[in-house]
This record gives sequence, structure tokens and C-alpha cells, in this order.
Amino acid sequence: MSVHSRTFDATQTVGGDGLAKRNALVLACAQALGGASPAIVVSLGGLVGQTLATNKELATLPVSLLNLGLALGTIPAAMLMRRAGRRTGYMVGAGIGVLGGCIAAFGIASANFLTFCLGTLIAGLYGSFVQSYRFGATDAASEAFKPRAISWVMTGGLVAGVIGPQTVIWTRDMIATAPFAGAFVGHASLALLSMMVVSFLRPTPSVSAAGPTSGGRPLREIMSQPRFIVAVVAGLVSYGLMSFLMTAAPLAMIGCGHPVGMAALGIQWHILAMFGPSFFTGRLIGRFGKEAVTAAGLGLIALSAAIGLSGTSVAHFWATLILLGIGWNFGFIGATALVTDCYRPEERTKVQAANDFLVFGSVAIASFSSGKLLNAGGWESVNWLVFPPVLIALALLGWRRRVATVSA
Repeated sequence: MSVHSRTFDATQTVGGDGLAKRNALVLACAQALGGASPAIVVSLGGLVGQTLATNKELATLPVSLLNLGLALGTIPAAMLMRRAGRRTGYMVGAGIGVLGGCIAAFGIASANFLTFCLGTLIAGLYGSFVQSYRFGATDAASEAFKPRAISWVMTGGLVAGVIGPQTVIWTRDMIATAPFAGAFVGHASLALLSMMVVSFLRPTPSVSAAGPTSGGRPLREIMSQPRFIVAVVAGLVSYGLMSFLMTAAPLAMIGCGHPVGMAALGIQWHILAMFGPSFFTGRLIGRFGKEAVTAAGLGLIALSAAIGLSGTSVAHFWATLILLGIGWNFGFIGATALVTDCYRPEERTKVQAANDFLVFGSVAIASFSSGKLLNAGGWESVNWLVFPPVLIALALLGWRRRVATVSA
């Protein structure tokens, strides 16, 4: 690590991690509200799509556009936060979330599929700000506290796992003439509350105060590092496969004769499983290492697909979704922690944006293909496609760990 980086880290840890802990708690609360957005869109996007789309193969397009918006928004969000700061950027992001919810609700009320899709795309742009909360929590953190800071923020998703599906259940019939529109009014309301929460975020010491004012190394040089490549692959496989299965699961459940309420509750259990382990994932990383925890997550994702292949009862779907959520938590938090090892403080914004663009670009592709594969080959084919990417990611993690051991 460079002299500049060591100087910066020292300034960040004067007086302990008090500022980092405060900001992590604020961002955890914001995650609880902003994290409800994908739950609402995923629970209802395919169902609304089946109702409004003339071509039923496009039923999952609203969910895919959510993920596309998330990918497209990562770089502009990073540029805004680099110029205006995290707090201003997150408040703008929350305002985008309000807009997305309102447009989606109007699209349902007017029975206009394209307008509804525009709303979910904008909701995805909001998600690009929410996803960076985990990195924002590390800005003032010491190296030892960074994995825990990420985990703290991700625990907010545990509350989101309740808020999102319950918003769907309690508000979906709020507007009698437009079923499900009320849930997107709820989406806008939650984003408005999030705007209030992120206003309490405190700025961290600037990079320029303790280090170089340049942007650091060229992005191409950073991205060519083997450890960055392994971190990105682990992140995109963990998140991409989670989205791939999660997008198809509600439609597959309904196709197997299970009611909408069971599908929504399945997503709720899935999201609880996604974020519940965050209470101890950071400590597991500290004890067993980032690579080991990431590998365990990938293994659980493969196990979830194996259960999905073994039956189509409610219990099978729910077990698949729960294990998928836990696997995502270990895989994605581990991969995020690996990314934080790849950059100097002055490089963090552009590297974080590059990582998220690659990860969520793959997520968008996964969700786009999920609906078509479900229609073409059924739930079984969706599950079989999980195993090859997991094996590739595990092989890369094993290779990276051996290289690191030899170097040490």
C-alpha cells in the first residue's frame, strides 16, 4: 500500500471508528427503506407484466428493467457523489425513487405497460444509489472494521425484507380500480422517508486532506488485477444467479398452482434470508477470510438450485429461496469486501462504480433471460443453469487463494 494510502487510513481511524459506526447505522436505516424497492418490483413486476403485456414472454420485462436501471445508474450515481458528496447524492437518489414509484403506479392505473416499465426502470436508477450504501459505510472505516461496516448496512435489508412484501400485501388493493397500483404508491412513500433518513449522514474526511488529489491509477490498470477480476466474478455470479432464480420463482409458483400470497411470502422469506445473516457475516469474514465465506455462499446457491430440482411444492420453493438468500449474503458481502482490497482511497469512487456496473449489468442480463427460459424450458431448466457459473467462480476463488498463500 502506498504512503498516501497509509496516511489517509490513519486520519480515518483517529478516535476509533465512531464516525464510521454512526454512518453505518444511518445507512442501515436507509437500506431498510430503500431495500424494499426491489422486493416490491420483484413481487409484482411479473404479475403486472402478465396482465398488461400483450406478449406474455415480456412478463418479466419490468423486473429486468429494474436491474438494467440499476446497472445504468451506477456510474452517474458515482459521478454525482464524487462531486456533491454521499449525502447529497443519496438524497437525489431517494427523489428518483419517489418518481419511479409514482410513474409505475400511474402506468398500472392507466393500463399502460410501457409507462409501468418506465417506472420500474427509474426504480432501478434509485437502486444504484441504494446499492452503494455498503461502500459508503466503509469511507471512514478502518481496515478491520470495513467488513463489519458492510454487514451493518446489509442488516437494514432484514427490515426491508419485511417492509417490501408487507407493503405489497397491505396496499396492493388500496386503489380499487387499479390492483397493485397502491403498492407502488407505497414504494414512493418509502423512498420519501429514505430521503429524510440519509439527510443525517455525516461527511467523512476528504481524500485530498490526507492524500493525492488525482484520481489515482488508470481504471484499466486496476481492473486488470487478478484479485479485482476474481472479486467481480464472485460478485456477479452471486448476484446474477440470485436474480435469475428469484425473478423466475414467483411466476413458477403461480404456474404450479400456488396462490399469489404464497409467492409474495416466499419472496419475503427470501429477502429475510438475504439480509438476516448480515448480523454475523462480517465476523465470519474476520475469522475465516473473505475467500472462504464467498465460496460458502456460492456453494449454498448451488444447493438451492438442487432443492429447486427436487420438487415444486410450496416447501420446495421456499427452501430454494431461503438458501438462495443466505448464499447471496455470504457471496455478495464476501465479494464486496474483496473489492475494497483492490483500490487506494483516491480511487474508491471509480472502482466501486466499475464493480457495480459489471455486477448489475450481469444481473440485468440474468433477469432478462430468466422469463424467456422459464417459458421455454420450465423451472427445471432455470435451476440446471445455476451450476456452471458457480463452478467457474469457485475455481477462480481457489486459484486466487493459492496464489495469495504462495505469495505470503
